[in-house]
This record gives sequence, structure tokens and C-alpha cells, in this order.
Amino acid sequence: MATKSTASKMTEDKILGFYMDEVLEQEAYPKSVYKFCKNHKIKEEEFYAFFGSFEALKERVWHKFYENTINVLHKNDEYTSFTNKEKLLSFYYTFFEVLTLNRSYVLYVLGEHVTMPDRVKELKSLRPKVKAFAKDLVEAGNEGKTLKITKKNPQVFAEGAWFQFLFLLRFWVKDSSAGFEKTDMAIEKSVTTVFDVFDNTPLDSLLDFGKFLYKETVTK
Repeated sequence: MATKSTASKMTEDKILGFYMDEVLEQEAYPKSVYKFCKNHKIKEEEFYAFFGSFEALKERVWHKFYENTINVLHKNDEYTSFTNKEKLLSFYYTFFEVLTLNRSYVLYVLGEHVTMPDRVKELKSLRPKVKAFAKDLVEAGNEGKTLKITKKNPQVFAEGAWFQFLFLLRFWVKDSSAGFEKTDMAIEKSVTTVFDVFDNTPLDSLLDFGKFLYKETVTK
């Protein structure tokens, strides 16, 4: 039987849940750690054991979205045998499924920056994670290649993947189709196009393509 101290033990996930619920219920960000902790019966030292500030907590929410995505991917025994294209497709499909589970919160966070999500401060902390995921895909694909000319540039691909993510995020925000099926189609088409470009176009053109995708979705 669990003891009282064990049953009431505070966790990072509990605090994140309290925070996200409060944001949606009050339609405003908490301004005081003291009041937030008092409202949810959290000791301040428990809060600060996990987060140094609300800003750090907000960034952590997006990190959790990413971590949950990666955890789901690696629970699939077939994932390691996927091609790079299949892995990127799976990453986007899963990430947007996670976002859909938290859609109300995400839409609130994006707020007036829906057309320019990269301006959201805590979202910027997600950028190195998405880029690192894409970079790892290319580096793994380069391992078996002996000729330099056949190797792909991980940095260029990673930057293109970030612009692609921003494009898909804005598309998802505006998607009103049942089950967000249009977002799934956008993911498939954009990933296919990016790999076609990456395989058949000079490397320095990929970054321009990523910027083009993002520009198109911002201006339309």
C-alpha cells in the first residue's frame, strides 16, 4: 500500500498538467509562482525542483511533446528498419498526433503568432531538437557511403527540416478537416518533395526550398 508521502509526491508531469489546465481555464498565463502553487497545493520548493521559472516550464512543455514523439517511435519494433524518408514521415505523423491531443493549449500559445510560429519564444527551444533529429537521419545514411560526392550535408537537411516543420505547424493550425487528414496529406507530400529535392538538386538549394515552403504558408 502506498504511503501518504508517496501518493502525494509531486512530479514534473503533474505540474505541467496543472499549468496547461490553468492556462486554458483562465485564458491567461499564471503571473505568480506563489499563487500558482497555492491554487494547486504545490510547495514552492517542489515547483523549483523542476523549473526555475514559468518560462522554463513553457519550454519544457514543447520538449515533452518532442520526447513523447520519440518514445512512441521507438516503441515500434520496425522503426529501426525504416528508410530515412519513412522515419521522417513517422516523426511528423506522431508529433502532430501529440499536438492534436493538446491542440487547445498549442493554439493558445501560438496566439497572434499563428502565421509566424517561429516568433514564439518557447517554440524556438524546440528548433535544435527537430534539427538534431533530421541531422541524425542524414549522418546515419552517410555512414555506408565512401565517396564524398554521394554523401548528403546534414546541416543543410536539418535546417530545411526546421522550415518544413514550421510550414506543417501552420498548416495544422488552419486545418479544419476531419481527423486533420489534410495535415497528413501535407506531411506526405512535403516529405516526398523534400527528399526528391534533396536527392536530385544541388545541396545549397534545399535551404532555399525550405524557406520557400515557409514563405508560401505565411503569405497565403
